[in-house]
Amino acid sequence: MFAKLSRTGVLIAAIGVAGCNDSSMKDFAPEANKPLPDKILADMKAKGMVRTSSVMARIFKEEGKLEIWKAKTNGRYDLVASYDICKWSGKLGPKFTEGDRQAPEGFYTVRPQQMNPRSNYHLSFNVGYPNAYDRANGRTGSNLMVHGACSSSGCYSMTDAQIEQIYAFGRDAFQGGQTEFQIEAFPFRMTPANMARYRNDPNYDFWKMLKVGYDNFEITKVPPKVDVCEKRYVFNQVAPEGTTFDPTGPCPASTQPDSLKSAYNAYQSTYEAAFSGAVKSSVPAPKPTIAGIKEASIVSDWSKRRARGERVPIDPPSLNSDGTVTETARMGRIDSPAGRKMAALDAEKAAKKKAEEQRLAAIEAAKAAKEAAKAQALAEKEAEKAAAQQPVATATIAQPAEAAPAETQAADAGDGTVTKLKKKLLGMFGG
Repeated sequence: MFAKLSRTGVLIAAIGVAGCNDSSMKDFAPEANKPLPDKILADMKAKGMVRTSSVMARIFKEEGKLEIWKAKTNGRYDLVASYDICKWSGKLGPKFTEGDRQAPEGFYTVRPQQMNPRSNYHLSFNVGYPNAYDRANGRTGSNLMVHGACSSSGCYSMTDAQIEQIYAFGRDAFQGGQTEFQIEAFPFRMTPANMARYRNDPNYDFWKMLKVGYDNFEITKVPPKVDVCEKRYVFNQVAPEGTTFDPTGPCPASTQPDSLKSAYNAYQSTYEAAFSGAVKSSVPAPKPTIAGIKEASIVSDWSKRRARGERVPIDPPSLNSDGTVTETARMGRIDSPAGRKMAALDAEKAAKKKAEEQRLAAIEAAKAAKEAAKAQALAEKEAEKAAAQQPVATATIAQPAEAAPAETQAADAGDGTVTKLKKKLLGMFGG
């Protein structure tokens, strides 16, 4: 059996390039054959379970839990292990389309060929998305897994130590003869209080449908029989002989055991009373949820651009209630061959743009210098022309100054000269 799991694991790993893209290159995976810890085996024995009895898993996003339930000798299941989910991507709400980074919600089936002991994520198994419900509603996606390595792009990621145990539960159950096990993935524990918190959410009708399956397990402690008709889930219904459940066709006139009907009705009466009380009470604010296919498409486009290596906001965009889109300011690109190729192309494009800008700047500078030289030459020519047209100035001959009075000349002479001149004048005029 284990050899078969190994071969099919390699096949699954080679298929598809979306989701968590679990393409395996490992040749030997001893971690896939590790036994469960002695403490877990002792707890199982105390609860009336054997190592190879059937299993099922339940996932709760908001609480961040993955539970393993195992069949007891009386056929009912009991909780045997609970793990903190290391990482899951997206928001509360179902997966709609390839690339929306949403971890799926719904009822899924895992068969031996979906187990991958040679996963790049330590160990993994494909949850089986898209199932009949997803396909009937046009939902797309691939390679959605539970795996190790604590890294998620739409998967439920565990630590390596956790996935070794979870993988071992499935492996042992298959060895015991179980042909498939069920995974039930929910947005939160579907209690009256939580359903009241999210009663106005756009995903509420979808969650109410999931809750029917949730309630069937809570009542019976046996994984519900799951079918799809009229594009919706139906649980524990028995179709008339010769008829089947067509995922896109009308639901047949199915029946249900009377004992289960009675138990479900009683359970619902208690739930309705608790729900009414929860609506009136103060509760924590709801967590972010995906706003349907519109937001899924926006995120999917972001994923495609990111996969091509383009520079995009670091985090996926979100669609707000008013229809606007919120994107983080930080930009980056994925470190991958595509990202590095795109970075090189962008760098080459930027270099060419810079060179072209420098070339145009040089042309403009040369043009400006030429215009400046032309303007200077014109100015000089105009100056020369103006100078040539200016009239020549007539020369003026200076006339001799009139003789200054004797007194003035005497004043301008030295003291001795003045005295001599005075004496001469006195002699001449008898004075």
